Formats: sequence, C-alpha cells, structure tokens
Amino acid sequence: MPLHVDPVRPDEALPGRADVVVIGGGVVGVSTALFLAERGVSVALCEKGRIAGEQSGRNWGWVRVMGRDPKEIALAIESKRIWQGMRQMTGAETGYREAGIAYLCDTEAQVAEHEAWIARARPYGVESRMLSQAEIAERFPGSARSWAGAIFTAGDARAEPAHAVPAMAEAARRRGAAILTGCAVRGLETTGGRVSAVVTEKGRIDCDAAVLAAGAWSRLFCGNLGIDLPSLKVLGSVMRTKPLEGAPEHAAGASDFAFRKRLDGGYTIAHRGATVAEIVPDTFRLMGDFLPALKAQWSNLRLHVGARFLEEWRLRRRWRLDEVSPFEEVRVLDPAPMDKVLDEGRENLMRAFPAFARMEIAERWAGLIDTTPDAVPVMGEAPALPGLFLACGFSGHGFGIGPGAGKLMADLITGAPPVVDPAPYRPARFARLAAPLRAH
Repeated sequence: MPLHVDPVRPDEALPGRADVVVIGGGVVGVSTALFLAERGVSVALCEKGRIAGEQSGRNWGWVRVMGRDPKEIALAIESKRIWQGMRQMTGAETGYREAGIAYLCDTEAQVAEHEAWIARARPYGVESRMLSQAEIAERFPGSARSWAGAIFTAGDARAEPAHAVPAMAEAARRRGAAILTGCAVRGLETTGGRVSAVVTEKGRIDCDAAVLAAGAWSRLFCGNLGIDLPSLKVLGSVMRTKPLEGAPEHAAGASDFAFRKRLDGGYTIAHRGATVAEIVPDTFRLMGDFLPALKAQWSNLRLHVGARFLEEWRLRRRWRLDEVSPFEEVRVLDPAPMDKVLDEGRENLMRAFPAFARMEIAERWAGLIDTTPDAVPVMGEAPALPGLFLACGFSGHGFGIGPGAGKLMADLITGAPPVVDPAPYRPARFARLAAPLRAH
C-alpha cells in the first residue's frame, strides 16, 4: 500500500439524516460531496477505508484532455478548468502544474492516429498539436530512441493524488459535509420504490438520494441490490523514484513506458503498453459485454490467472443489511504490483532516456481500476432504482476528470443545468442497467 497518502480525520458523529449520502471516498465521490456542499446541500460521505486509499491515491497523476474519447473531451476540459482553481478552492497544495504531456510515437501509424484525434477534437478548441523532430528533441532532450513523431498538449497537467484528494475532502468538510471514514455502507432502504436511507455498519442515515462512487467495489454493491452493473477490474502497477536530476520536465507516454515528474522531484513511472486483466468469475459472466474491447486491446492486454480468481469466487455476492458486509471484511483493496511489468517499463524507459539509468526506486504499488465495456464512465440515476445515482466505471480516467464528474453529478442530483451534456454517460446505454430491478 502506498504510504504517502495524506490522512483525513473522520467526523465522529454519524448524522441521522442528510440530503445526499455519497458512497466512496475516491476522487469522484469526494468531488461530488464538495460540489453538493458548496451549494448548501447537506451531504454525508461514507468511505469503508480511508480517503483516496484505493485507485484515487494510486494513479499516475495525469490531468489531460489529450487523447480522450470524444465523449469525454468536454468533461475533461471542464475538469481542467476546475483543477486550475483547486488550490484556491481547497487552500492546500494539490501539486497541480500545467507542465505539458506528450505521446511519443514509434510508427507512422501511431502518428496518423493522433493526427486523426486532433481533427476530431478541433471543434472543442483543444490545443494539442504534432511536434516536429526538432521540437521533440528540444522538449525531450537526451532521448536515445528515434521517434516517428509526437502529439503534445502544453496545457495538460500533472497533480499529486496523495495530496489533492484528501485536500478536496477537507474542503468539502469545511463547507458542511460529514466525512466518515472506516464506515462501510451495507446497502440501501427504499420507500415507495425510491431510496430513503443508507444503512452503514455504524447505523442508518435517512436521505433523499445516494451516490455510488465506489470504484472497483461498485459492481458488487449493485449486485446486492439486484442491479447488474457491467464492470470489470484491471490491475495498474506503478512505481515512484527518489528525486532525480536531468530527466524531462514534461510528462510522456510511449508504447511501452510512461512517466511524469512529481512535486518532490522524483518521477512516477509505469508500463503504458501492458494492461493486466486478472481472470475472475465476472470475466466469464461479462464476456459478451467486453468481447469487442478485448479484441480491440488484445495487443496490449496481459491476461493473468492468480489468487484473485479464488478470492472473488469466495466473495459473498449477497448479504443482509444486518450482516457484516464484504466491505467491512476488506477495507482497502491493496493488490501486489506486477513486478515483471514494472521492470519491463523501467528497462524500456532507461533505453529510451539514459538519464533514468540513475533512478532509485522508492516505492512500488498497484491498484484495481473499474472499467466499462466502452471505457466511458456511468453517471446518472439508476433506471431501476430512483434516488440511486451511479458515478463509476471511470476506466482509469477518474483522477483527471473527477472534479468535472463531481460537478456534473451535483447538477444531476439538484436538477441544475448540467455543466456538460450527460447523455454519453447515461446508465441506460447498457442493456443490463436498463433492465428492471431483479429480485434478490
């Protein structure tokens, strides 16, 4: 587990009532609570473990518009606007720096793909552009690898997940939100077919609405309600270095490595070309939904069969509200990093940029990322259960677009004009979510 995530002191008293209860203390849940509280909505955020204890504190720390699915571009732009004011909003250092991000290309085919994306993104006013060979050499000096080209976005940024998400939680508290950590939500109560309360391990909170922003746990939570959320988990492995001089300032991703400079002078490093998908029982249950994505990403996909198959096979999928839930049995998902994948990424990076040969690895970790079949998040009211709002399936994009997602969720819950068009994220786009509530 990364040891560097800033701690957040929990509120001691469980409120008897809140207008909205947010389930999950990652970046999306915290952002939602922050924007609701800013509007005077009474909100309680319940996190079974600690704030940013899972993927929201374990990600690369990129804040980018470049390369986004066209359905996410407007949301990414809005998120970057919010990130720009996050230090003022929180009164704390979030590590946000607009230092630029590039994707370095090995082949002309990759160059063509990025040029096509720039054309699609042009109506949004995105500033991404292709770099000349001279510009690549200027921005990424010391490269020992020949690049066919690169797409670069000067305004894309980096931030520090370990500082930013806890700071946002404290900002939400100052605006009136209750922040309850070590407080797992077991399930929901309904009145007249609508959410009327959230049942936690510490007691009941009456509410008008609940927001499920539970990341990799969201499918399990939904399943106990009879809602079939199409979501699988992929494993992301990351490492950080001690402070290092002489390496590039800009963040970059190539086909087989990625890096970004950290606030402490070190670097966060990963293998960009290796997506590890662990085979679990849900892999077979959702095979039909994910088959197109499996085919499209086959070259970068690494299937892995390990202990997690049996762990999830044994995991209870049904429980009563007066029983200890799986969320109390496992407070924090803390998977072991795939050292082989990280070692490959490190070797690839050192060959491409010899300055990294001097790096000293300070820490390695991994996180589980919840993904949807189309790699676009699910945001909106659950068709089968009024009063339950879903904010999950961010597919590894949650940190960068989380603030915009939180603002959009606040809009949808309060009935305000949405900051961006919510249609691309509607839950009903998946037949499993459009179906009536199943008996359970």
